[in-house]
Amino acid sequence: MRAAPRFCDDSRMPSAPRLDDTAACAKLIADRLGPHLCVAAPLGLGKPHGLLNALYRLTVADPARSLTLYTALSLTRPQPRPGLEQRFLAPFLERHFGADYEDPEYALAESRHALPDNVAVHEFYLQSGALLRAPRAQRDYISQNYTHVARDLAAQDLNLLVQLVARRETAQGVRYSLSCNPDLTLDFLAQRARAGKPRPLCVAVVHPDLPYLSGHAEVAEDFFDLELAPAHSPRLFALPRPAVDVTEYALGLHASALVKDGGCLQIGIGALSDALVRGLLLRQQDNAAWRDGLRALDGESPTLALARRIGGLEPFEAGLYGASEMVMDGFMHLARAGILKRRSWDNLALERAAVAGRLNPATPGGHWLRGAFFLGSRELYAWLDATEAADPDAIDMCPVSNVNQLYGDHQSLAALQRRGARFFNTCMMATLLGAAVSDGLEDGAVVSGVGGQYNFVAMAHELDDGRSILLLRSTRREGGQVQTNIRWNYGHTTIPRHLRDVVVTEYGAADLRGKSDSECIEAMLSICDARFLDALAAEAKAHGKLAAGFRIPEAWRRHRPEHLHEALAPLRRGGMLPTFPFGSDFDETEQQLLPALGWLKEQGATWRGRLALAKAFVRPGEPVAGEAAALERMQLAAGKGIADRLQRRLVLAALRHAQST
Repeated sequence: MRAAPRFCDDSRMPSAPRLDDTAACAKLIADRLGPHLCVAAPLGLGKPHGLLNALYRLTVADPARSLTLYTALSLTRPQPRPGLEQRFLAPFLERHFGADYEDPEYALAESRHALPDNVAVHEFYLQSGALLRAPRAQRDYISQNYTHVARDLAAQDLNLLVQLVARRETAQGVRYSLSCNPDLTLDFLAQRARAGKPRPLCVAVVHPDLPYLSGHAEVAEDFFDLELAPAHSPRLFALPRPAVDVTEYALGLHASALVKDGGCLQIGIGALSDALVRGLLLRQQDNAAWRDGLRALDGESPTLALARRIGGLEPFEAGLYGASEMVMDGFMHLARAGILKRRSWDNLALERAAVAGRLNPATPGGHWLRGAFFLGSRELYAWLDATEAADPDAIDMCPVSNVNQLYGDHQSLAALQRRGARFFNTCMMATLLGAAVSDGLEDGAVVSGVGGQYNFVAMAHELDDGRSILLLRSTRREGGQVQTNIRWNYGHTTIPRHLRDVVVTEYGAADLRGKSDSECIEAMLSICDARFLDALAAEAKAHGKLAAGFRIPEAWRRHRPEHLHEALAPLRRGGMLPTFPFGSDFDETEQQLLPALGWLKEQGATWRGRLALAKAFVRPGEPVAGEAAALERMQLAAGKGIADRLQRRLVLAALRHAQST
């Protein structure tokens, strides 16, 4: 049985001790707190990997010690498999992250099933799909709404909090910024104080490249008990910018029509969110082309009618206010385009005056973006830094309780700030009855976590004119076969059917709010892939939820990928829907290799695909431009052995196939 953890007392030194040696800092912490560490660390970017790794090594080296970590979203670099994947990814990963980047060692150990018995890691949100087959991670996962994490953490016997921070010398003394992660730290410490529990030892780890953001994120020097400023800091983790395909663009165009001018916006991360942002930019910057794309996709179906009712088809004049748990690159692009500009104030009188048109926003400042944490590209981090310098009021990083929920003493103000709210989240699957599957599988395995999704869905239903909009690809490829992501039923749900609202796929938007079960089923069928319509309708009829006489409209049978390609061809030819809408971290040669290597991976998943590979291997086709550089990049320009020559031939076949499609 573990001994009870030792807590630091609440007496504060005049100035926090400052160290520049990570190992020495870890030793000092261990000496002060004893052998049993119970640690809280921020999710995502704010985790100080170097210090956590030093504490982890101390624990692993001594079985008498123990380490229990409460955190989320432990960011690790992709771990490429040997072969072509290793050849392609290894040079890119070193270039993008830096050769000195430190992965959290506990996360690597979890993925290898090698976490020692004296270390426990409890996460409430996992890096998506990364730990599906990691038994310890699955067992130790805690399912929580984002807004409940601080409350539940306060009940644990935590004796240490570590956080990556920015540091600034001012005339009033040293100040720290919680920067990327004020989300839980402030709420957690406030909950501990209210409960009369000891304050844990709080350690600031300074990173010179972390943007310094003021406002709620700024704290005084005595907030921390100890400062670590390592002599060398690896680059900040930065997400590679994703590619966006035709399916995702179609989805983004539909979704962008549901945003109301003068409203509030929440968006997540990934290709679907990038497609939505690109759709919003196109709506603003080339409205005629944007409308042409919508009509080509949608004709005059209920999606456009819904847009006229709850969204808009005009460019943005009043602009949008951002209130999103995560600040990502999309908000940067929207701000640069003059879309994200509606300011808000933490003052009810000012907010009411603004709504009534009696306030000049240039006079009292105010913020146009509020978030709880940020994560994205290095361009985003530089933009945040520059925005803070130019307009310190513009961005407010604050506790998650101020972003993800209405309840509390700020409810009236929060509701007014979030007028016209459109909360966009993604899900993996949805049912015909309107439930959504976003974080796990029916066997109990956790893919990611609920995070703040439930918070935003519930909040949309509490706001007079708020809407929850779930983005969903209608199909996925599994085992070489196309499967529908719209199911009759599924053994796990993240969002229950009674909170159904709007669901958007590449084939349109379905408004489910207030609909009967049969109306909901019809609306979901209207955004399905046509290849699955008959089977889904038959299943609904068999369960008595769809009238026996219901007939599928012919217009829905056009819902196929080829129709999307045809409808969006003019926009693609005009360069308005590029593969990488916001630039790429891959160079031109790597961008040429990506679809080719993707095709190889897809074909290798089935026996039919492997047969196609064999044929392509024998007859790879005519040479294409750039293949010599691609082979050089893959270190296959001159095959030195049988394995290299085989891989060289496969890559050539894939490059030529990709060029022909």
